[in-house]
Amino acid sequence: MAILDKHKILETNATLLLVCSFLVVTIGGLVQIAPLFWLENTIEKVEGMRPYTPLELAGRDVYIREGCYTCHSQMIRPMRDEVERYGHYSLAAESMYDRPHQWGSKRTGPDLARVGGRYSDEWHVDHLRNPQAVVPESIMPKYGFLENARIDGKYIGDLMAANAMLGTPYTDDMLASAQADFKVQADPDGDYDGLLERYGDSVSVRNFDGQPGVSEADALIAYLQMLGTLVDFSTFTPDANR
Repeated sequence: MAILDKHKILETNATLLLVCSFLVVTIGGLVQIAPLFWLENTIEKVEGMRPYTPLELAGRDVYIREGCYTCHSQMIRPMRDEVERYGHYSLAAESMYDRPHQWGSKRTGPDLARVGGRYSDEWHVDHLRNPQAVVPESIMPKYGFLENARIDGKYIGDLMAANAMLGTPYTDDMLASAQADFKVQADPDGDYDGLLERYGDSVSVRNFDGQPGVSEADALIAYLQMLGTLVDFSTFTPDANR
């Protein structure tokens, strides 16, 4: 009864309740946050991870602009049903260059964390033009207009420089070659050796939407086709110290 009486004092005194709540939240926050200051790195280094290419980065911007994240998540939770449906659970390293991350909190459509390489470029083009033609039960709107939205990558270097300021490891060579790399990734007949040298052999070089020039559809499909493809999970071994 004595404990209940003391609790009653807390409930009937708004100022005291506020102060005590603040103290509890402060202590809880410190317990969670303080240890991070003594860790050299909170993200496990994973072989294969690289920054987005200029075209992929532009495609990610289209993805965000069109609100794709409101219906699709990019985070596979370590649960059996999730792993069996979508693939290996998501690693923190896979989002290390995402600002903001695209984990999502709602799935109207499927998770896209491992969508790269799962469908052909032609499938993605058809899906963007008329989602219901390939997935009859889909409620996704049509995005065929992206094929007609041409982009030249004029400001892609500025976007990459902004990401570099936030920690993305773009080199001076990557920044200087940004516009050229942007265009050549969608041109399989171009000289893309420099692109592969800068970003690695995992980069896909092809005409993603099948149309002349570079479109927003090219950029978006390039972005989607690389999601979940950088880490070789057949050889991945989690760090036992984490």
